[in-house]
This record gives sequence, structure tokens and C-alpha cells, in this order.
Amino acid sequence: MELWVLFGTFLGLLVLGTPVAFCLGIASLATVLYMGMPPFIVFQRLNSGINAFALMAIPFFVYAGDLMVRGGIAGKLVRLAAALVGHLRGGLGQVNIVASTLFGGVSGSAVADASAVGGLMIPQMRERGYAADYGVNVTVTSAIIALMIPPSHNMIIYSMSAGGRISIADLFTAGIIPGLLLAIVLMVAAYVVARRRGYPAGTFPGWGAMLPIFVGAVPGILLIGIIFGGVRSGVFTATESSCVAVVYALAVTVLVYRGMGWRDFLDATFGAVRTTAMVLLVIGSAASFGWLLALLQVPTAMVEGMRALSDNPIVIFLLINLILLVLGCFMDMAPLIIITTPIFLPVVTAFGMDPVHFGVILILNLGIGLCTPPVGSVLFVGCAIGRIGIMEAVRTIWPFYGACFAVLMLVTYIPALSLWLPALFR
Repeated sequence: MELWVLFGTFLGLLVLGTPVAFCLGIASLATVLYMGMPPFIVFQRLNSGINAFALMAIPFFVYAGDLMVRGGIAGKLVRLAAALVGHLRGGLGQVNIVASTLFGGVSGSAVADASAVGGLMIPQMRERGYAADYGVNVTVTSAIIALMIPPSHNMIIYSMSAGGRISIADLFTAGIIPGLLLAIVLMVAAYVVARRRGYPAGTFPGWGAMLPIFVGAVPGILLIGIIFGGVRSGVFTATESSCVAVVYALAVTVLVYRGMGWRDFLDATFGAVRTTAMVLLVIGSAASFGWLLALLQVPTAMVEGMRALSDNPIVIFLLINLILLVLGCFMDMAPLIIITTPIFLPVVTAFGMDPVHFGVILILNLGIGLCTPPVGSVLFVGCAIGRIGIMEAVRTIWPFYGACFAVLMLVTYIPALSLWLPALFR
């Protein structure tokens, strides 16, 4: 009966349009009261859920991303991408994907990626004869890449949800090859759709013109190397690297690019504070919800239920992916990571999957959910920039969804895509 109270209250509030953080917190409180436990336990668990040193990296990574968004780095990276791949069929679509990949390594946020790159690219694509739905679809699906490569704060949330036992450095490293693979497959999909619609190719500017463009983008790109190299080499922790990222981002935007005014600085600061407050409230509420799931032995029951269905790991992994894809349609990423990790991590480890490998699968899977209605925040951002309806975008997004799903299956069933690179650094 306790599970009925927990999930019934949560789903009921969710249907009524209550913010997810409050759905999780109120459902936890109602269940604790039903079980006759003191209600302050919920608040203790909320506090313990956000009282982790590694989580301090999240506000600083968010802040660094905001500074870069407002400081002109997106424009530099778009110019570099245009010089590299603008001459391919559907050139601006290819530029969009490469720019999203480069900027994702700076921001670590799919929403920031879609906002910054999409804000620059979608209007340009419309002016040059590209349909608005094509620009939106390319933008929102390529924004997922930001979740896979460092500095993805969702990787940090997953590590904390798994009890802090999984190396953040390994997770950062494990996401690089799948992220680049996703970029390549999306570029193929963009090429196929562009060819079918008759979109033109751009012109190659020449190596001489590329040199100043590349030099202009180097200060921004170096942030990726500082974060990844510093964490991977052990020079500093993920939390320390986030602080370094803020200082470096501020120095680059103010002193090098000179694109950061006082108003932009204030907007970036207040924006980072708002985002951090929302994320940490969700994390804390989800922590109390997850504690109740563990107390009610939901993970154990899930393992037994999965074994009853099949002993074949291929079937089990496919089933988990499908469940996560469905859940991603209705909930945002951060709470789903915290809720589903304690449920599914014991299941996949029981069937021989490495926790680092599962982390990459989970992030990619739920990233696809950000592009899926009815609760696809990245899809909403892309449609708002492109000034089209959600259904207009969804009608033609299927080649890009198919590309994302194909990469998800490859990452799921070929562990080396995620585990080979971390193994090199051990």
C-alpha cells in the first residue's frame, strides 16, 4: 500500500501540473506520514541529498556555461564549424551539429546549447531557404551531445545517485566516444534529409581563411581541455575544475573576446543562481523519494521481476531502454536520473553491465527524452527559436530520432564504445 501512496500521489500531482520537485517532495511526505514515521525524515533526506561535495561542481559549471553563452564564444565556434563542414550538402545543418558539439564541451547543458547555437543558426537557416522544421530538428537533437561530453553535470548527478562510488573522471571520459559517434550519425541523417529536400552545399573558404577563424576559437575550445585534462590527470577534482572553468570563462569573455558587459555579467550570475536553485531542489526532493524506494525494496523487486521475465541480458537491456525512453517523455532529466539509478543500476549490474557503461546509456537515453513531447525542454526551446509548433517539428524529426536511437543501441550492446577510453587512463 505504501507504494500506491508514493506513486499515486506523485502521478496525481504531476497530472495536475505541479512542478516535479514538489511532486517528489509531497509524495515522499505523504508516504512517510502514512507509514507512521516522523515527517522531518523527509527534510533530513532532502538535506543529505544535496549535502555532497561533488554537487558543488554543478553551480560552477552552470555559471561557466552562462558566461560563455553571453560572452560571444558561441559565435566563434559557429564560424569555425562553418569553415570546417559548411561545404557539405545541407551545409548549415552540418555547421549546426559541429557547433553544438564544440559548444557542448563548453556549456555541458543541452538547453544552453540549443539556446546559444540555435539562436544563431536557426534564423540563418531560414534566411537561406532551409525549412524551419529542419533547423529546429537538427538543433534539438544535436544539443544532446552536450550531455555526453565533459563537463556534463548530469554525469555528476548520476555518480551521486549511485552512492558516489563511480568515478566522475571515468564518466567524463566514457561519454566522449559515444558523444562523437552521435555527432557523426546525426551529420549523416542531416545529409540524407538535406539531399532529399534539395538543400545546397556551401563553399570551402580555403585553408588560409580557416587559420584566423581557428585562432579566434582556440581560447574557448581550450576550456574543454582544461576541464577534461585537469580532472583526468588528477591535477584537480571535478569540483575544483568547475571553479577553474568559471575563472577561465570570465577571463576569456572579458579580456580576450571582450564580449562581456556588466549587464551580461549580472544576467549570467542571476541566471546561474536560478538554475542551480531549481536543480538542487529537484535533487534534494528526488533523494528523499529515492530513499523511500530503497526502504520499500523496489530495486530488489525490480531485479527479481526482470529475472522472471528473461535471463537474456540483451532482452533486459532493451526493456530497460524502452522504459527509460517512455519515462523521458513525461519527466525532466535530473529527477529521472536520481529516481531510476537506484532502481535499474542493481538490475544491470546483476546482468553483468559495468556501472560506468550504464551511466552513459542512462544519460543518452534521457537526453533523447529532452527532445520528446510532452515534457521535452530542449524541443520547446528549439521550437520557440524557430517559431513553429511542437507537432510541426515532431512530424519530421523521425530521421534524427532514428539516428539517436541507433546510437543508443550501439552504445548499449557494444560496451567498448564507453569503456575503452576510460581503461586507457587507468
